[in-house]
Formats: sequence, structure tokens, C-alpha cells
Amino acid sequence: MILEILKKRRSIRKFKEKEIPKENIEKLISALILAPSAGNLQSRKFYFVFNKEIREKLKEAAFNQEFIAQAPLVIVALSDKRIFLRYGERGVNLYSICDVSASIENLLLVATELGLGTCWVGAFDERKVSQILNLPQYLRPVCLVPVGYPQEYPSPPSLKREEELIKHIY
Repeated sequence: MILEILKKRRSIRKFKEKEIPKENIEKLISALILAPSAGNLQSRKFYFVFNKEIREKLKEAAFNQEFIAQAPLVIVALSDKRIFLRYGERGVNLYSICDVSASIENLLLVATELGLGTCWVGAFDERKVSQILNLPQYLRPVCLVPVGYPQEYPSPPSLKREEELIKHIY
């Protein structure tokens, strides 16, 4: 069943003007929280942006990618650099990013199961996003994820062959 959801998931860049029900928002939150975490420090935080004006500013910070403001929800995924206290630079530069990434993958899959579309956006100005959200210094924006009901479903992307990606060592 999970493999079917993986096969169905697409990066959606056109959204319907339709509100996401509260129970689905709660399921997305659970997906984020249930992800694994380095040392169980959970060095991640998520801002759920419903406000149209702020979504518009986030779009501008993301080099004017229109679909970001079009989605009824934009989730801003943040790493918490205070992990440094336990894991040093490796914690900041790797573990906290992995924590966020695991959470976002959970989110993408649960959203797909709920009939919602998402797009993992990494192209944005971190400094501008931090200013827009008035973030404390220890939070670093890692990605933006617009969420909404898809207006269209793109064709599956071409994928590298298994032989290019997997090396078996016996």
C-alpha cells in the first residue's frame, strides 16, 4: 500500500481554491511529528502558513514561484540549530536537516493518501523567509511545502535505473 502511494505522489504546482479540512491538517501534523529523529532530539519545527499575505511574501522570497501563493497552505520546514549543544557541527549541518527531511517525506506521503498535492520547494532566499516569519536565529528554513487540492496531475517523472542507484555488497 505504501509503495502505491509512493508511485502516485507527484510535485503539484497548480492548486484548486479549496480549503483543507481541519481533520486533514491534523493528520499532516501527525505525519510530521511521527518521523524519526537523530537522538530523538526532534531538531525541527514547522510553521503552517494559511495567511494569504504571508503566503504571497513567501512566494516572492521563493523567486516568484506563483504556485506557492496559490496553495491554501504553505508549510515552512525549519531545522533547529540548538542540536549543536549535543551533536556539534554534524548535528547542525546533517542531523537536523535529516530530521526535517524525514518529516517532510512523511508529510508528502500522507498528503498524497488524503488526495492533497504538495511540492518540496528548496529554491528560496533563506534570509528573506527568516525575516518574513520573524524567526529566531537558531531556526533555519530548509524547505517550503505548498499544500492543497491538485488542479492537475503531472505525468510520472523519468527515474534512474536501479543499476545506476543501487550497489549490492555481499
